[in-house]
Amino acid sequence: MSTAGSAIVAGEAARRRTFAVISHPDAGKSTLTEALALHAHVIGRAGAVHGKAGRGATVSDWMDMEKARGISITSAALQFAYRDAVVNLLDTPGHADFSEDTYRVLTAVDAAVMLVDAAKGLETQTMKLFAVCKHRGIPIITVINKWDRPGNEALALMDEIAERTGLQPTPLTWPVGIAGDFRGVLDRRDGSYRHFTRTAGGATIAPEQVMDPDAALAQEGEAWTTALEESELLEETGAQHDQELFLAGATTPVLFASAVSNFGVAALLDTLVDLAPAPADRPDADGKPRALDDPFSAFVFKVQAGMDTGHRDRLAYIRVCTGVFERGMVVTNAANGRPFATKYAQQVFGRDRETIETAYPGDVVGLVNASALGVGDTLYSDTPVVYPPITTFAPEHFAVARAADTSKYKQFRKGMDTLAGEGVVQVLVSERRGDGAPVLAVVGPMQFEVASHRMEHEFGSPITLDHLPYTVARVTDAESAAEVAKARGAEVMTRPDGELLALFTDKWALRTLEQNKPHLTLTPLVAAQLA
Repeated sequence: MSTAGSAIVAGEAARRRTFAVISHPDAGKSTLTEALALHAHVIGRAGAVHGKAGRGATVSDWMDMEKARGISITSAALQFAYRDAVVNLLDTPGHADFSEDTYRVLTAVDAAVMLVDAAKGLETQTMKLFAVCKHRGIPIITVINKWDRPGNEALALMDEIAERTGLQPTPLTWPVGIAGDFRGVLDRRDGSYRHFTRTAGGATIAPEQVMDPDAALAQEGEAWTTALEESELLEETGAQHDQELFLAGATTPVLFASAVSNFGVAALLDTLVDLAPAPADRPDADGKPRALDDPFSAFVFKVQAGMDTGHRDRLAYIRVCTGVFERGMVVTNAANGRPFATKYAQQVFGRDRETIETAYPGDVVGLVNASALGVGDTLYSDTPVVYPPITTFAPEHFAVARAADTSKYKQFRKGMDTLAGEGVVQVLVSERRGDGAPVLAVVGPMQFEVASHRMEHEFGSPITLDHLPYTVARVTDAESAAEVAKARGAEVMTRPDGELLALFTDKWALRTLEQNKPHLTLTPLVAAQLA
């Protein structure tokens, strides 16, 4: 690449901020996604996913099941400009039974926003997602959401974050008013008071009034004094932002907000632009860092079908790692050495699509008609490169799938292969049941519903599911498989890639086998060992 071309790539990459919002269900993730888009002037009015009067469906949700339930099942990628930056927000599924796809999105981001419900604190799914971020070394910004409702004390929440994540919280803003009486925030960086004013239904940007400490005391009285005293207490404990410690994963900046009221959302956008890291050189499968200005390369982190009800399309989301993506360029799929034409390249905003001509490191591009691409594939031009495979995460729910109509077996096999290729489910083969009755393995049980829905409506082959009692999975090997299979409450199955999975009814069955036969290979999968 020419010197001028390298400078362009470096400059564009430096503007990018690519992040995901991680949280437990109902912490307000989809609402925050819309609030961010609202503040970036991408949309004119926010619509809560729960269908409150006068508010529409969330712009990042598109699947019929999502609209019916008011939840996010699939991940959406939203891009918008803010200040001088280009923000790429990867929205992860927000329901209780999220999928492996939720974890997979975290391979494509440079930072994460951890959304915490002020009343509930750090919940189960938040901790699982945090563990994956920690495993990948992703720096985390924490947002305490729903401060406009009754909840925990702010200092108690800081203690919980420190104790359960090991990160030292370093609040950038501090609430004025207890949870349920959210008046504004003390900006700890300059000592000013940012007073929030509600808008009708939180559908438009909430005005902020910036006051000096004297004006804040005159208006808020004891609430301001308390916030000031608590902030000073934090300062004494060293809870001040340090950029190096944040990027190293030792601390987490904290902001207080109410996404549904649009309070504190602008501060989050500013924090992302000011503090979150830009894309950096990414190591290939051999551990060698690939420079941002190397020729184009990217990897597929998600494949989605059925987004357009009028067409049987298949969209592959790629994260650009190096160089410049230009629509129409022919790239090579490192998985099989075959060319892939990028004629149809889009940015996807909910159901809305927009053709994208150019993309830079950190950007996410949707490649249409991507039947030849699978999760984890590397794409490149000119200089060959292979990025590390995307980790397979630990499934916790298992069911035998059978074609409800045996005359539709061909469609059944095609559907199973497609869903497995997209990563909607892991498809395992059990010697006990044979090829005609594959076992579906998922992180969250709602993926069974998604698979059943798509098998019937997309592939014309309704399925029956017989749920299995297994809850724990470990990777084993051929030497151990026979002994594992004989153990009580255990079964060995094979993944399409040849990996052997040992399934157990519960952790006690696994623990008994490990204690009685410590020589057996039983390796935890990511998210099982970390959560």
